[in-house]
Amino acid sequence: MIPIVPWAAVLALLAAAALPCSAADAAVLRNGFSIRHERRQVIGTITRLYVDGDDSSFVDVPTAEIDHFEALPAESSRREPAKNNPPQSQSPSANVQPPPDLNEVVRAASGNYHLDPDFVTSVIRAESGFNVRAVSPKGAQGLMQLMPQTASELGVQNAFDPEANVEGGTRYLRELLERYDFDLIKALAAYNAGPHRVEQYGGVPPYYETKAYVARIVRDFNKKKLAAKTASQPAAPKKSGSKATATPVTAAKPHKSVPQTQAKASPAPSQ
Repeated sequence: MIPIVPWAAVLALLAAAALPCSAADAAVLRNGFSIRHERRQVIGTITRLYVDGDDSSFVDVPTAEIDHFEALPAESSRREPAKNNPPQSQSPSANVQPPPDLNEVVRAASGNYHLDPDFVTSVIRAESGFNVRAVSPKGAQGLMQLMPQTASELGVQNAFDPEANVEGGTRYLRELLERYDFDLIKALAAYNAGPHRVEQYGGVPPYYETKAYVARIVRDFNKKKLAAKTASQPAAPKKSGSKATATPVTAAKPHKSVPQTQAKASPAPSQ
């Protein structure tokens, strides 16, 4: 449940989110995470945070989950203290660790297990909506919604620790991809419903929740890849009387050492 905040705070947040970022900013979420980004854009009830200057990678976060924005200091402004100056006493607040950066956490875990960071981010968004303290009715916990038994098998002692949770969840995704010969659809279905269900039905089990889950992640992931592809291509001159069409993202069989980066999924059936 998203807590109700005062209207004044909501209006102030929306006004701040509508402004372009100067250099790099950090969006500090209510769960303690911070997301570094170059610029942001409010789209309906979500705020899109562009983490790269060329808009090739972004994270969609519910606007109500953003507590505030902070301007990050430029790299050039970080200077070493003068050697002749005596050390200054630090206030208690100086020892407080800054909130972890979700981009860095995902990038580190993805690098360890050779997964696409956008893929891991799409899974986190579908699983918990970036809520560190998320708990499902079945008992799954944290950003990547690890079940207690699974977390224990992965060596995750505290599922609410963002770094440990993302590390364990990313490792589990990698294991599932290898188990199903890098079939992204089967791996996602197993992450949601369990490997035993995938093996029981020989693929995605006939559960609406699982089908919708897989389709949601694939759609979000392909949207990021299409945005990156569009951003990397120079704009072609428009011809009179013609309409530009976007090239669809197609599925491709990946190499054994890397996960599938693009896939297609059938839309979930309507209830």
